[in-house]
Amino acid sequence: MSQLQPVSNKPTFSLKSFAQYAGKWLMISLLTGTCIGIASAFFLHSLNYVTGYRENHRWLIALLPVAGLGIGLLYHYYGKDIAAGNNLLIGEIYEPQKRVPFKMAPFIFIGTIITHLFGGSAGREGTALQMAGSIADQFSKPFRLSPTDRKILLMSAIGAGFGSVFGTPVAGAIFGLEVALVNRVDAKAVVPVFAATFIADLTAKLLHAPHTHYSIPLIPGISLLNILYAVTAGILFGACATLFSRSLHFSDNLFGRSTAFMPLRPFAGGILIVAGVWLLNSTAYIGLGIPFMVKTFEQQAYWYDFALKMLFTIVTLGAGFKGGEVTPLFFIGAALGSALAGWIPLPVALLAGMGFVAVFAGATNTPVACTIMAMELFGMHCGIYVAVACITAYLFSANKGIYHTQIIPAAKHQRYIRFKRKNFKDL
Repeated sequence: MSQLQPVSNKPTFSLKSFAQYAGKWLMISLLTGTCIGIASAFFLHSLNYVTGYRENHRWLIALLPVAGLGIGLLYHYYGKDIAAGNNLLIGEIYEPQKRVPFKMAPFIFIGTIITHLFGGSAGREGTALQMAGSIADQFSKPFRLSPTDRKILLMSAIGAGFGSVFGTPVAGAIFGLEVALVNRVDAKAVVPVFAATFIADLTAKLLHAPHTHYSIPLIPGISLLNILYAVTAGILFGACATLFSRSLHFSDNLFGRSTAFMPLRPFAGGILIVAGVWLLNSTAYIGLGIPFMVKTFEQQAYWYDFALKMLFTIVTLGAGFKGGEVTPLFFIGAALGSALAGWIPLPVALLAGMGFVAVFAGATNTPVACTIMAMELFGMHCGIYVAVACITAYLFSANKGIYHTQIIPAAKHQRYIRFKRKNFKDL
């Protein structure tokens, strides 16, 4: 009688199956990455144009309430199913239900361009991600993707949208992997996400998409004292991220409770923004604020600069204007870091760069992507300092960031929060 051989459960590598897998996803990534890169380039060029037009015709800011009413009416009557924005995309990754409507792309594009043309304080990441997600998901049906493959497609889209709009392909790919599955990377998604992100970034650059360059000319030597300074700054950046996230959720709820008819929310918010610009007699805290961000790397910001940008952004986005939270978070972090140069003996440009990414890391729970992003934007030489700041900010920020559908698989501080495994049963 023959001896029964034990069956091995170890996965075996097949060159043929890997070639089929890679070929399939490279083809999908080529299509989606190219489309997303074109969309990002067009969006960035449009954003540059309307920003310049607004600064040359500042009377347009007075019309922000009317513009907000228009955005509110558009989404109230035709876009209720896509109003959740980035949270809709992340939610679809966790629990795939139905294809993301293509109309999300033109709706968020129009809403963001109007917001910036008339002086709202918003970013561009949210728009890029929503455009990318809605475009990419249209390929899920023709390619007959399974629910698991569709998750990978949406993660690829998030990475491609992020990487192409900021010109940071490696950080974009890691962001796509990290933002949806915090502390957990799906090995199947690595090739598609990186491929789509690099193709989208290359496409956007071929179309001369405008990206901002920052410089950190002086990096001090690594010492225990300097690392402690970086940790101290990181704690403050984490606290700032928590304040922003909670204030944004509070603002959203407040506008929702106080205004029964949804289109009146951005109308009311627009009045507040116009009043703020008039009182300060400055446009530094509206729009993207890129010129001000560049300045924070060159000279110390005032202590109130980050707070004012936070206030304008919380009102803008909480009221229902469109755009993203990330570029305002860059502004807030860079301004806070620059202001800390008066108390923490590190170079102002280094502190601004650390804050630029660390506040973002704390608000989105993506410390790895943010560390890589800093090295892509500022150079490899800042790596140790930004890594310390990003990880510390992540640890000292709240579990829930700006994306309320994001699931954290393990509490940052186990003594405060106990993880419930049932939340991860479908991952």
